[in-house]
Amino acid sequence: MNPNPVSIELYRSKAAGYDASAEFTMPLRRRTIALLQLQPGQTVLDVGAGTGLSYALLRDAVGETGQVLAFEQSPEMFALAHQRVQAARWANVWHANAPAETVQLPALADAVLFNYTHDICRTPEAVANILRQVKPGARVAMAGIKFFPWWTGPLNIVAWLKNRPYNAKAADLWEPWSHVAARCDPFRWNSTQWGMGYIASGIYRGDAP
Repeated sequence: MNPNPVSIELYRSKAAGYDASAEFTMPLRRRTIALLQLQPGQTVLDVGAGTGLSYALLRDAVGETGQVLAFEQSPEMFALAHQRVQAARWANVWHANAPAETVQLPALADAVLFNYTHDICRTPEAVANILRQVKPGARVAMAGIKFFPWWTGPLNIVAWLKNRPYNAKAADLWEPWSHVAARCDPFRWNSTQWGMGYIASGIYRGDAP
């Protein structure tokens, strides 16, 4: 199933209130970005960047000599990200309104952020296209929702219900990082949010087709 039309429709009604709803997970966003260990002058990719909430944090890390690359397929979310960039006059932020499967970046990235990008992470074609444009040895950081341990049983209905309003592949939550992890060595993850979330990091091997 191509999740893109469903995802675009889901975010059409959520864009206006997205920044307020994301405030709860901002500490987790900062932790995930910190895992990238960004340095001044580097190029970092923000996958499925939404309204651009990570742009300022990423720019602070790479400095004026670095570059932030980003893309977002939702027209409504991207419009807000574009307003953010225009208002701040950020010359070193490049972003595009494009899907993950076909986006073409202007440069190879030294690091890549997957922050709550579940449908992208569960689409092999999207992961392959993104990592094809990332340098071997690049640091990868991820965060998102996952199922609780299997033995919790019905409790996972809560995780599904939390994921359903935002993602087409809402039930694919057992190892949402697996397609990215398969191309990283090492790769490590830890539970967050009492077991319903995860944060992960790894080093991209450079073997995307």
